[in-house]
Amino acid sequence: MTELSNFFNPWMVFSMIFLLIWIIFFVFAKKSRKEMFLTSILTAPFGLTEILFVPEYWNPPSLFNLAAKTRFDIESIIWCFAVGGIAAILFESIFKVRHIKMKDKERHKTRHKWHLFTLILPIPVFLILFFTTSLNPIYTSSISMLAGAIGSLYCRPDLKRKILFGGLLFLVLYFIAFFLLVLFYPGIVESVWNLNAISGILVLGVPLEELIFAFTFGMMWSSVYEHIRWYKLLSYH
Repeated sequence: MTELSNFFNPWMVFSMIFLLIWIIFFVFAKKSRKEMFLTSILTAPFGLTEILFVPEYWNPPSLFNLAAKTRFDIESIIWCFAVGGIAAILFESIFKVRHIKMKDKERHKTRHKWHLFTLILPIPVFLILFFTTSLNPIYTSSISMLAGAIGSLYCRPDLKRKILFGGLLFLVLYFIAFFLLVLFYPGIVESVWNLNAISGILVLGVPLEELIFAFTFGMMWSSVYEHIRWYKLLSYH
């Protein structure tokens, strides 16, 4: 019973909720499967950054109590895998669009000289803020992802609708999932999140920082596939 209850800890349940959502999208969004899977594979390793957030931002219960013992956990890998793929394809799952390759002439426009830089921009921004400020890692992450989204908007203005709507759509989905978590696990936020280290503001029980993170993550990650692969989006008529 102890092992079973440990497996169904709130963090694992939250991660599995998103994995279930991922599976549903993967089954029904057939045209987006490649984008979804590749983006998920790209996102999954970021689960290893959990060491930066425990215990500064939160201290989640985890499988085998790994988060408390090592500051790493299995749930973070699952969560990152799921949310990366979901955020990437939310926009085209709702709006009727298709991918087309950008022509070589378009790829050599002046703004595209910043292609690689804008793709990796969140990394140096995060490192600079992490080592030169005392900001909580959740703010550092959100600011770096916002920088990435702004960089993408500059380099790929043709993707502005996907970037902006991608952020809003993922924010809504994330809020619903988090709200359900709070309903099923009353008091989870107060016992797991380090509210004294952040604003302490809760929106229907959901930490404000989680919503900021979700919005910036959705904006940055929604266009990463098109940005890397030089794809444009065209609406179906």
